[in-house]
Amino acid sequence: MPRPPAAREAVLDAFERLIIADGERTATLDATARAAGVSKGGLLYHFGSKQALVAGLVERLLRLVDDDLVRIDEAPDGAIAYFLRSSLDIQTPLDHTFVAILRLAQGGDREAGRALDEAETRWLAALTGHVGDPTLALAVTLMGDGLYHRAALRAEAVDGDLADSTAAAVGVGVSSEQLTALVALLERLAAR
Repeated sequence: MPRPPAAREAVLDAFERLIIADGERTATLDATARAAGVSKGGLLYHFGSKQALVAGLVERLLRLVDDDLVRIDEAPDGAIAYFLRSSLDIQTPLDHTFVAILRLAQGGDREAGRALDEAETRWLAALTGHVGDPTLALAVTLMGDGLYHRAALRAEAVDGDLADSTAAAVGVGVSSEQLTALVALLERLAAR
């Protein structure tokens, strides 16, 4: 699938930033156009309504999840290690879009809620394929959710760049050794 045009992506970036920073109610068409540096007509060329902007973010989220699924499949350290370590990666394009969609869902947007369900379903299916046990795959996703939650909550409290998984692990109170031991435990369970 070809990448969307840059102007369209800039509008989605602005909409996403507004939702994250100030909430869905402030992310109006006018505010989004201003933040994107385009005219309202330019915004409407790409997105005819606010719901079309939401649909664009949903499309972006699912595209980013699909990219993540490829990385899970190709991870040299294995799917479990990749998933848990990448759960600590905040401030990524996937994280930004995920947070914006989450905020929309919290505000009652059903399309956003369905997108979150779809993303979780895709991750769970991929992990199930790798570990062979749906219950173990669920445990891995829930552990990843917990690591992500802790990293997101503590991001402001930790100095430095959290893009590095080791730094992120330390930032959430999980040492690199503990994370490695957790991965090894889960891999032993998957090998049974």
